[in-house]
Amino acid sequence: MTEKDYNDCVTNYSDALYRFMLKTMRHRADAEDMVQNAYEVLWQNRTDIHTDTAKAYLFRVAYNKMVDHYRKSSRMDLQDSFENLDRGVEEKRNNLKAVLEQALSRLSEQNRSLVLLKDYEGYSYEEIGEITGLNASQVKVYLHRSRLQLKSYLVNVNNLV
Repeated sequence: MTEKDYNDCVTNYSDALYRFMLKTMRHRADAEDMVQNAYEVLWQNRTDIHTDTAKAYLFRVAYNKMVDHYRKSSRMDLQDSFENLDRGVEEKRNNLKAVLEQALSRLSEQNRSLVLLKDYEGYSYEEIGEITGLNASQVKVYLHRSRLQLKSYLVNVNNLV
């Protein structure tokens, strides 16, 4: 990959990568850090990466960095978790976007990432498998389960009030 190819990757993929990370992580600064780290890794490995696979490579690196970030921060105190849930309950839920965000936040990081990659970004099952390290069958199964979980949350009238 040449310097021009790298710059083209930044121009073409940075918005989609940032959007994915922001929706997944729900924290602007962390999402920006993950995108920057992904591009840093791409630059360091530019001689080994082909231009055709650069997009999937970027998303895979960002996804793996996000998983590492969640593993490190999973030692969060239980009280902090409850405070975050309380803040979510206090928000108005009649806004469809807020309700959808709440439903997505109930999914695990992996399942949320799969839903966002498929339904928001439009990746194929195979591309999602490359990004997450799962095979296409696993992606389909996890997506199905995630969508059922989303559906059960969204059809509950108590969650929409």
